[in-house]
Amino acid sequence: MDTTPTTCRKPRADAARNRVRILDTALRHFARYGAGTSLEAIARDAGVGPATLYRHFPTREALLAAALEAPAAELLAGREELRAVDDADEALRRWLLTLEKYFSTFTGLPAPVLAAMTHDGSPLSVSCQELLAVTDEFLAAAREHGTARPAVQGRDLFLAALFLAWTEGAPVDGDALPTLRQLIETGYSTR
Repeated sequence: MDTTPTTCRKPRADAARNRVRILDTALRHFARYGAGTSLEAIARDAGVGPATLYRHFPTREALLAAALEAPAAELLAGREELRAVDDADEALRRWLLTLEKYFSTFTGLPAPVLAAMTHDGSPLSVSCQELLAVTDEFLAAAREHGTARPAVQGRDLFLAALFLAWTEGAPVDGDALPTLRQLIETGYSTR
């Protein structure tokens, strides 16, 4: 048996630069064209070949997950501020609005997030599970204060926020979104 210690080598400098260029370009493309943008166009605009892009990010979901790291970290950092809100129902409402905004980061993002909820192997599933756990936490606090219905689950509210984000990017009446938010709130709240 070989007992030689293995060392983790740092990526070559050019490989690290390529990864950063790909990610920066992907952020611009996702913001401009949505989550379904062409990966080949990202590679081309980053000045790398498709093989280099896929070496760093084997799937669209892997690239999306990397692009969402900073917004997800901001979202999770913001939960501390929401925990300080005295009204548990208000904290839950604000969390759901924040979650909806996160799901709206890129047009078309709700579809891969929804797919990741049912595929544990997706690079986006880790983030989904984390966000779902926080949603459960805020819902439990609202339930404890008697302001959320017992039958409502965190997954239901997570999906509702995802649906609202999808609606935001869809061609619907401009007044529909606030009405839909109110319907969802009425559905989970005991107030």
